Amino acid sequence: MKRYLKFPAVIIFFGVFACGSSEISDKEINGSSITLLTHDSFAVSDGLFDIFTAETGITVEQLSLGDTGQLISSSILTKENPLGDVVFGIDNTFLSRALNADIFDPYTSSRNSKLIDGLSYENSDYLTPIDYGHVCLNYWKSAFGDSLPPPSNMKDLLEPSYASSLVVQNPETSSPGLAFLLATISYFGSDWVNFWKVLNQNGVTVTSDWESSYYGDFIAGGGEKAIVVSYASSPIAELIYSDPPVEVSPTEIIEDSCFKQIEYAGILKNTKKRYEAELLIDFLLSQEFQEDIPLNMFMMPVSSEASLPNQFENYPVIATDLNAISPSEIETNRNNWTEIWTETVLR
Repeated sequence: MKRYLKFPAVIIFFGVFACGSSEISDKEINGSSITLLTHDSFAVSDGLFDIFTAETGITVEQLSLGDTGQLISSSILTKENPLGDVVFGIDNTFLSRALNADIFDPYTSSRNSKLIDGLSYENSDYLTPIDYGHVCLNYWKSAFGDSLPPPSNMKDLLEPSYASSLVVQNPETSSPGLAFLLATISYFGSDWVNFWKVLNQNGVTVTSDWESSYYGDFIAGGGEKAIVVSYASSPIAELIYSDPPVEVSPTEIIEDSCFKQIEYAGILKNTKKRYEAELLIDFLLSQEFQEDIPLNMFMMPVSSEASLPNQFENYPVIATDLNAISPSEIETNRNNWTEIWTETVLR
């Protein structure tokens, strides 16, 4: 199966995008460049940004700074002299840390009126939602049968029959790993530590990142683990990229394990290219960009104008409040929660 998340380092895009008026003349921005800071899972179709440059004259340089946590940490450490102008990829698990660090300038795009309800953070104009998805447990369907049905919920994972079947990511080094930890905290409440104690006794495997889990220990990559922390879109990706082709995805999600992730973009406070940054935020909400998201980043578009590719028409409908934790509560408790998890699972 082809890997469906791409990991570019520094990529320069050229594009065309129609934008609104400004006191800055076209002559002043023509031939200029702007830097978009991203996590390492950012991916778009070749030539997508051609729409942006030909209309504005602005070249976009994309700089990957690692995972979401590294992206935010680097942006905070360099806020007085930022590495870029716009940041993409801050999700709701790290949102409050970014806002509390005061690294963004407010901006409200004219395209915000097209956003799907429930994605903006407390009507904040510092961060703009760009895409969303869900981290969920995935299982390899053929590994289960009449004698051992797949787990139907997270509690089932504690049964001896599922011993050594699960691989997860470390929440201190992995965004999906943190999302799954948060899902267990919301799901089990005050009993979440005991859940992880028993899960550890039941032979859970921990890796540092998603790729190592999915393409290393999970059956999809030739491993032996039948259950993995991945995404609600992973069964769709398996269907698209399976080699040889298949008519039905070999994987399925455990819905009650899902945690909603929303990814945001923001303009860095000390950018010297404020106008260009506004145009880029607008473009990230354009129909062209939004419709490119599903088959490249395997997330869902936030614009109500965006059409979904046929492959995503069966994306699961997951309750909005399932395993929900507010960004402020996550920020207050994240370090303590991950320290407890580390003591419970790794030591």
